[in-house]
Amino acid sequence: MQTEPQQDAGSGPTYDPAAEVVELCRDLIRIDTSNYGEPDGSGGPGERKAAEHVAALLDEVGIEARLHESTPGRTSVVAHWGGDGSDGRDKLLLHGHLDVVPAAADDWQVHPFSGEVQDGYVWGRGAVDMKDFDAMLLSVVRARQRAGAVPERPIVLCFTADEEAGGHHGAEQLVEQHRDELEGCTEAVGEVGGFSTTVRGRRLYLVEAAEKGMAWMKLTARGRAGHGSMINTDNAVTRLSGAVARIGAHEWPVRLTPAMEVLLATVADLAGTEATPENAPALVEEFGGAARMLGAVIRNTANPTQLGAGYKVNVIPTEATAHVDGRFLPGYEDEFFDTLRALCGDDVEWEFLSHQQPWETPYDGDLVGAMTRSILAEDPDALVAPYTMSGGTDAKHFRKLGLRSYGFAPLRLPADLDFTALFHGVDERVPVDALEFGARVFDHFLNEV
Repeated sequence: MQTEPQQDAGSGPTYDPAAEVVELCRDLIRIDTSNYGEPDGSGGPGERKAAEHVAALLDEVGIEARLHESTPGRTSVVAHWGGDGSDGRDKLLLHGHLDVVPAAADDWQVHPFSGEVQDGYVWGRGAVDMKDFDAMLLSVVRARQRAGAVPERPIVLCFTADEEAGGHHGAEQLVEQHRDELEGCTEAVGEVGGFSTTVRGRRLYLVEAAEKGMAWMKLTARGRAGHGSMINTDNAVTRLSGAVARIGAHEWPVRLTPAMEVLLATVADLAGTEATPENAPALVEEFGGAARMLGAVIRNTANPTQLGAGYKVNVIPTEATAHVDGRFLPGYEDEFFDTLRALCGDDVEWEFLSHQQPWETPYDGDLVGAMTRSILAEDPDALVAPYTMSGGTDAKHFRKLGLRSYGFAPLRLPADLDFTALFHGVDERVPVDALEFGARVFDHFLNEV
């Protein structure tokens, strides 16, 4: 239920939910919020300028916004909108993050913080992850607020800091230090989902209903220092390198979680077959470029990402280190760590840089129905199905409050666009018409919630 928007006879709402979405996205991209991932929250410009910009956009239409800064410059925005809850309805959390990963301008066709519109796309760091959804949300909320089309359900709008480094200076701080802002929320919608893929000529929209757990780890091997010209059977570099090679080469077995079972069954139906663990990799290949992400959510993964040792070519160091990005499926954490211990061996230690649990929300209920109907209102011939996300989002922190969480940032994408390659990639960009589509879909969604 919601306050009905003003309408002309025989027409739809007088407001346009997509009116501002492109310019809002461009403006957000132009604010450099690069997050370099320093554990103490230092490094990079922070989110303060973007947070103040978002707060001003909300304040301009009469929505009071509050800033919460965990460490200098790491700033999140929270606002309360919609009904007052007097009808007993619980709150819905709508969240997006303001930070982006760094970008090297020399590698790009256009400057990554220009917000350039070129060839029908908005270009720039954050165009996909995730200033596009921030812009959709702001465009829809501002249009509805001006038109008096305010949902009766109470809604918490949240734009966070630090998601790209695990959310420790953003969503985690809100959950731990400002829980009153989230009091009464039972459901949450954020990234990464609602975007389309094309399988055998059909558009299939993927709604995030689960997320792998995160184990960012530092591995350490120790040995005996010595001269590089002498025999040394206690070499830390050799010991660590062996462990890293075993981890990198390990073939993890296929494991199907409930969300992926539904998704692969949908694809199998299009392919005229049935989904099984044995043919799951082949079904994933049906997604084209998206297979790089979806192939990572039918198994655990562990990728070595950094190595460090020594200070001089003729000195065998006492210590060698490596960093590993580990991700484990819901229900398979024990299997992941048992395997990792075996691959490392007894002489390699590890410590967590970030250890966050996986989650999975049942793909059912009113919110799922609302997401599905809102997609079909704009793309009637589409299919909609859940999936498991390979990366991590702020949902990991908000789930600590018991919220049913989904990723739903709707985009209708060209069949030939390798969309998943744009996450953290060079030449990140989003189609202009996809942004406008997403704003219209999210407007339908707010009519349903």
